[in-house]
Parts: sequence; C-alpha cells; structure tokens
Amino acid sequence: MRRSIAFLALPLVFAACAGQPDPPGLELIRQDELQADLMTLAGDHFRGREAGTLDEIRASVWLAEQARKAGLEPAGDDGTYFQFWPLRMVRLAPATRIAIDATPLAVGPDVLSLSLVDATIDAPIAQAGDGRAEALRGANLAGKVAVVRMTAPDAPIPDDISIRPARYAFANLFERLAAVAGKGPAAIVFVADAVADSGWDFVAALDAGYGLEFGESLIGPPPPVPVFWVRQASAPLFAATGRRFTARLVAERTTFPSVNVVARVPGSDPARRGQYVLFSAHQDHDGIKPAVAGDSIWNGADDNGSASVGILAIGRAWARHPAPRSALFVWHGAEEKGLLGSRYHADHPVVPRDSIVAVLNADMIGSNSPDSAGLLGAQPPHLNSRELADLALRTNETVGHFALDSLWDRPDHPEGWYFRSDHVPYARLGIPSLYFSSLPHPRYHTPADEPDAIDYAKLTRIARWMYATGWAAATRMDQVRLTADSTGRR
Repeated sequence: MRRSIAFLALPLVFAACAGQPDPPGLELIRQDELQADLMTLAGDHFRGREAGTLDEIRASVWLAEQARKAGLEPAGDDGTYFQFWPLRMVRLAPATRIAIDATPLAVGPDVLSLSLVDATIDAPIAQAGDGRAEALRGANLAGKVAVVRMTAPDAPIPDDISIRPARYAFANLFERLAAVAGKGPAAIVFVADAVADSGWDFVAALDAGYGLEFGESLIGPPPPVPVFWVRQASAPLFAATGRRFTARLVAERTTFPSVNVVARVPGSDPARRGQYVLFSAHQDHDGIKPAVAGDSIWNGADDNGSASVGILAIGRAWARHPAPRSALFVWHGAEEKGLLGSRYHADHPVVPRDSIVAVLNADMIGSNSPDSAGLLGAQPPHLNSRELADLALRTNETVGHFALDSLWDRPDHPEGWYFRSDHVPYARLGIPSLYFSSLPHPRYHTPADEPDAIDYAKLTRIARWMYATGWAAATRMDQVRLTADSTGRR
C-alpha cells in the first residue's frame, strides 16, 4: 500500500533519557516463539476464529492455556481466564424469499438485505434516480419500492483506501438513504454500479453468517424501511416499469457466548500493585466465508493473530520480571463485529476501572515496511495522554527504532483508523490509551492473510516496543496523566 510518511516530532525528553538501560526481559520476547504461536492460532485448525462460533471459543481456550503455561494468573470470572458475555445475533433464515415479478433473487448471490427483520413486502417499483434531491423532487414513492441507482458518493472515496469498493457502496447508500426513506416508500432497493459491484463478494462473504441485532451491538439504529442491495446484473429487472417487488423476510435470532480471555501478573510493589497497565488485542477474525482463489478460511494472521501472540509473548516476559504495577492482559472477543469485547470489558472490567492506569492496544503488527509503524493516539485530537505518548516515543527511540507514520493518526485521514480497534472504549472513558499498528495492507480482510505472509522480525520488534512502553508506565513513581480536553472522540 503506497502512502507518504510523516514523522512524529520527538520530544526533548529523549535527550534526558539517553543512556538508560533497556527494561529487563526484552530477550524473552522471541521471534521463534511468536512464529510458532501464530502458526497455531492463525492456522486452519481454528477456522478463522469468527466471533459467535465454537471456533472463537476453541481459540480462546488455547490462548488461556498458553497464558497459564506462561505463568499468568487467571483474572476472569470465577477464578478462570474467561469473561463470557452474550453476543446477540440475527440472520435471514432459509425461509426468506425475494423476487421481482416471477424472477426469484437469491440472498447472497443476487441480493443483500440490510434489514435483518421479519417483514412482508408486496408493492410496485418506482424509480428514484440516483437518490439525490433533484431526482426525488416530485417523485411519488409512497407505498412503493424505491429503486435507486448507485453512483459515486458525494464524499469521494480515495483510490488507495482499504476495501474501497465496499466502502464506496455503503457511502453512497448512507448518503441517500434518509432522503429516499423520507418519501414514504415500502422498501428501498439500491442497484450497484460497476464500482460497487466489484465489492459485492467481500460484503456478501461477511454477510453470509449471522449479523448483529441493532441496539444490542451499539452499531446504530436500524434503517427506517427495509433496504436491499442488488447486483449490477439485475439492473434490467428493476429498470422496467410496471413490475412488482415481493419479499418475505424471516429473521432467525440466537444468543451465543463470546468471550474475553483475561490474565494478570501482580505487581512487585505493594503500594502500586493495585494499579494496572492493560495490554490489549483482539483474537477473533472472519471465520469461514465463500472461497476466494480456492481458500474459504479467512485466518486473520495479521488481523489480529499477530497482536494476540504479541501480547502473549509480553506476558511470558512480564511473568519473569514483574514490574511495580500489575499488568492485565485482555484478548478481546468480537472486535470484528464492532469492538464488542472491549466495549463489554470497559463497561464490566475485571478490576476497578479507576485502577487501570494505561491501555496499550495492538492490532495488525506484522506487515508492511520493516522499518515503519503507526502509533495512534499520539497527536491531537486523538492524544489523550501526552505523558503516555512520550513514553512510547522514547521507547521507540531505544527499542523499536521505527519511522513513525503519523498520517493515520490524523483526524482527516479517510480510514478513521484510530477508531477501529479496542483501545477506543477505554479512551472514551478517560483512560490513557495508545494503539500500535503496522497498518493495513492488500491482504487485509482476505483469506490471503496467512501466517506465512507475516514479517516475524517486525512483529518481534513491535512486541518488544510495547513491552518497553508498558514497563516504563508500570515502573514510574506517578501514574501517567490524562491530557486535558482530549478524550479520543471524533
């Protein structure tokens, strides 16, 4: 992925810290162990670790066992390593039927529904143009199925943005949805253009299993009317006048346990043992999806097996060299479903929330240029602790030695990368937080994200950098302080 590099200015505090020794235990974070762990966690055996499946539970049990072997204490429910919580899911059942006139449309190959609800629709179609105000002026859509042609969204989607076709489609959809729904249609059908159509397989793959109940998952309100997306090949069906759209949507709901794996290393100083530096990663990914190039297991080696084994390696080292403050290790579940595991733990922490003095989160730390990395939460408005950011910048100088790409931490970056990982729920509660990443790449959310594509030397360096940053936060006499009027919000 091409991008320019902007370098973070290094504070003058570095000069005062020159010559300080590395923290003890860095050599215990070993490349061979990281590689062996990732080959297991992101191998086909765990089938992509999708949240809300037995595969996620099995991977979590494996992580807990590795934490036990590393000497980490259980910190979950009832003396275990597990914090279970309910994942409420919904999908369209096989009884769902969608058609235009007598032509059936198959859910997945032909049509996608954004409305996972029970509903019956039987109404004539009406053309709504591109859904912009000019096209809607004077249009009679009340009680009809409004057909909207996708076009380029008003807010341009950069050419080099990740999963661009899918984001292009959803940007168009959400820009036009409210205005079209305001005309009182019975349903809305968006017909893909060529760009949106090229993102169909990606969205269909993610939509193949269970989705999330609106409200329960905090992903936002449901669409005001049933909304569908059809392929470009179906455009002639919807272009003709006098046709009728029928749908019988049957929603199938279930509640399945998801889980955070939680472990700790008690601090060595009785006066500071009740304070925690939290190391965070999510261990779930996309699971089994329709095959791409013959591969149906979306293993998620970089996203986020890399950080999961990274904080496991940090835990092994920390257990051998406890710091004055305690360390808490949380492998969050269901991040890919909307940061759900971290939202749950931030709301139901296993230790008093005010005892968490810093959160060091990692997501995707084993790809791209070997000598560059991202540190998010290190510049306004995302920066919520100047002191914690300075610790990370200083330890990068002494341990990481990365050129830091600051572009991805800027509020105007189109990816919004700061808001897409598990530090966010903690930052929004006023806990000093940072996010370490080697940033997206062409394998992102594809079955090509395999263990043999990981840069294990880089993964080792970032894990050591995180360890050194956490060690600095856990050994200083006073806690790192929040920066006033900065909470990490958009």
